[in-house]
Amino acid sequence: MESAGEYGSQHSPMPDVSTDVDILHLIPKPASIEDTGLSQWLLADLACKHLAESGVLDLGQIAERMALPGIVIEELFHFLRAEGRIELSSRRDDSPLLRFNLTDRGRILAAEAQSRDGYVGPAPITLELYERIISAQSATLYPMTREFTESLFADTVIAPELLGRLGPAIHSGRAIFIYGQPGTGKSYLARRLKRALGPPLYLPHALVAGDSIIRYFDPSIHKPVAREKEPNNIVPTRVDDSRLLLCERPMVVAAGELTMDLLDLQFDSSKRLYVAPLQLKANGGLLIIDDLGRQRIPPETLLNRWIMPMEERRDQLSLSTGQHVSVPFDLTLIFSTNLEPMDLADEAFLRRIGYKVRLKPSTPTEYRSIWQQCCDQLGIEFDQEILNYVMQEFYPKESVPLLPCHPRDLLQLSTDITAYLGKPAIDKDAIHWAWQNYFLEI
Repeated sequence: MESAGEYGSQHSPMPDVSTDVDILHLIPKPASIEDTGLSQWLLADLACKHLAESGVLDLGQIAERMALPGIVIEELFHFLRAEGRIELSSRRDDSPLLRFNLTDRGRILAAEAQSRDGYVGPAPITLELYERIISAQSATLYPMTREFTESLFADTVIAPELLGRLGPAIHSGRAIFIYGQPGTGKSYLARRLKRALGPPLYLPHALVAGDSIIRYFDPSIHKPVAREKEPNNIVPTRVDDSRLLLCERPMVVAAGELTMDLLDLQFDSSKRLYVAPLQLKANGGLLIIDDLGRQRIPPETLLNRWIMPMEERRDQLSLSTGQHVSVPFDLTLIFSTNLEPMDLADEAFLRRIGYKVRLKPSTPTEYRSIWQQCCDQLGIEFDQEILNYVMQEFYPKESVPLLPCHPRDLLQLSTDITAYLGKPAIDKDAIHWAWQNYFLEI
């Protein structure tokens, strides 16, 4: 299984839908503190932490930092002045906006706020609003048709029967178990499924749970997109609440480094800061547990963590205070492993996983197509004699299966030795050297 490009087009055409996802009514532009859904005390503490960090800010700067409209900031600052937390500072010559700094009382209260909660950034949204916008943007709202699935994988060598299972699997939103021997393309296929999830979606900078703010946005996972660069027919209705960013569908990949603490709210006691767990960041997208069975925790412990979320489409998280919060579990969970499923989980758990997909070695026809694609991708002139030499001389004699990862790796090694020796093109000697090097025969 291989492709001329790992991800191909970033925005394959979505199937026809009757209307775009309309979340405008869910996220009106806040015109008051009450409209934000947040308490004025939480916003007051957040504003004071910004001022404590930056010294002096004008209304425009604090509005940008807190991602709130100016009318909300004006209401908030009227409250802060009445509380004696802030005072007017001198204006800058290049700005007509009022500037403010903390009073002595404001600095004391800002320090107290920082000791309770270390978050300083855009204002959060409530869990209730988060749940509504995630539901309104669920990938299951976008129908997966046979034609659309085939268009997504048009540049990929993949068995038709396998392709016929992937479309329903993604559309269902149920967990997928992908297994097979190393080199059959499990990780590649899992990552490529991101293209099938739908258009970009709106995600928050942060969430509020009780009196605590949870940092949600992760630049390593959430990739903002410019609306004007998106095809008009697949972009959700524009929202004017700056607490939300339009992002690509997230893809979170957790491999051998995964530990159980990464699957709950992470609290940094030194910074007094909560960070969202991996599955919460993956809502609306993919969570791939790669190389299952190689983590530092027993696979049955990890698998048992997902039983209730998979069934109820909800997850339970714990704050450091012992308080529990319920959050959506609206994502496609993919387990990828080289091991046999029955060696990792019992039958009861496997029944809860909607789709089990075994990847097998390539057929000779598939292998030839992959080899040709890799030649095109690497800028190598395709030579039928070289390909026949590889398939007839090495695979039968060494009893090695035709794995889809081999063509790319063998061709890359061959180009390395060819360039080193100053030869004009890959020959049989280069392929032989690459095979020996690849399979540790030197």
